[in-house]
Amino acid sequence: MTVGRILAIDYGTKRTGIAVSDPLRIIAGGLDTVDTKILEKWLADYFRKEDVSTIVVGKPSQMDGTPSETWRFIEPLVARLKRAYPDKEVVLHDERFTSVMAHRTMLESGIGKMARRNKALVDKISATIILQSYMEFNQ
Repeated sequence: MTVGRILAIDYGTKRTGIAVSDPLRIIAGGLDTVDTKILEKWLADYFRKEDVSTIVVGKPSQMDGTPSETWRFIEPLVARLKRAYPDKEVVLHDERFTSVMAHRTMLESGIGKMARRNKALVDKISATIILQSYMEFNQ
């Protein structure tokens, strides 16, 4: 059995950031930011083309660990993904601080002020941070 890529989702009510590992599951890279309304169609198209064995969904939590406002959208999404892709592992991974880390990463990399306002870029970087964190946690 081959092990496929790991795909991470930073779910947002408007836009969703997506990151994916390389086939060897060593490097996490930002892939895309998609309109959340078409997320599940986008995923179906991607899964037809690429071998993905694990889907990591960022689990939004408050600082005290209680679920955040978007949890009510994420929980049903996770259930739909598990139903639609029984051959893939669907896991939740804590995403606290990913937006803060994404902004810090952009600052440290010298990305200009206008680009840092690009919420789609922030979402893609946040998904990459979720994926990187998941991969480090599960080595």
